[in-house]
Amino acid sequence: MKTRHLIGNILIVLSVAFTVYLSVIMIQRIQTVVQKENYIKIFSYELGACAFFILFALDVRFDFVRRKPTGLKVLGIGLRVIVTAVTALLLFMIGKITLASFVRTDAPAKHAIVLGLALENGKPTDDLIARLDTAEAYLQRTPDTTLILTGGNADASGKTEAAVMHDILTGRGVAEEKLYLEDQAHSTKENFKNTARMIDPNEPVVLITSNYHMDRAASTAKSAGFANVLRLPAPSSLLLYGANVMWEVVLELNEWVSAGGRK
Repeated sequence: MKTRHLIGNILIVLSVAFTVYLSVIMIQRIQTVVQKENYIKIFSYELGACAFFILFALDVRFDFVRRKPTGLKVLGIGLRVIVTAVTALLLFMIGKITLASFVRTDAPAKHAIVLGLALENGKPTDDLIARLDTAEAYLQRTPDTTLILTGGNADASGKTEAAVMHDILTGRGVAEEKLYLEDQAHSTKENFKNTARMIDPNEPVVLITSNYHMDRAASTAKSAGFANVLRLPAPSSLLLYGANVMWEVVLELNEWVSAGGRK
């Protein structure tokens, strides 16, 4: 019993600490991004996921099933089943996304798609810069490749993610003819839908995005008709990694539910 209590206490501290960590990051992002409503919506889902982590930790510590009255005991069993199942699903998704962030299958290809990332106060984040660093290094290794820069969420000045990436790369000396812009999309799904009209989706294409985003991005690309997706994950902020993975968990589950569990 003492061991159970100790484990429960540790889990409570960890789950509450993660909720606070996530909240600090998301509140800061909501204040700086263009799509505030979307970020608030995702944040509410993330808090819901964190609530299941906390409930699971509380069950370990206090044991919902240990109640004398039959009614409360049945209620406790039902609650335990739901909380355990949802927590297991969330942990599975976290593991799947994390493992996918290490998969690298890049090779020479005619085109590489560089996914955009929401600007914060009109400026590129460190993770977006890392995507551009990765794309530039790939272009140096395979000079015949063209980069397709995606992202249509414009800041207050009208600059889209794609345009900002274009300016950074040309400022580094990348030739204009090596860059194509897809600056109309407002989501990853739209990125690939629009890009599929620009190039032949049956040809191999290199996908460049942040490591935590690779699992969902590669799956979305295949759903959009890209038959041979090569993965080139860009490094991301270690401090923000947990929050970014939770963002991906929520979006993947939301897409799965929207697809009726078929995705």
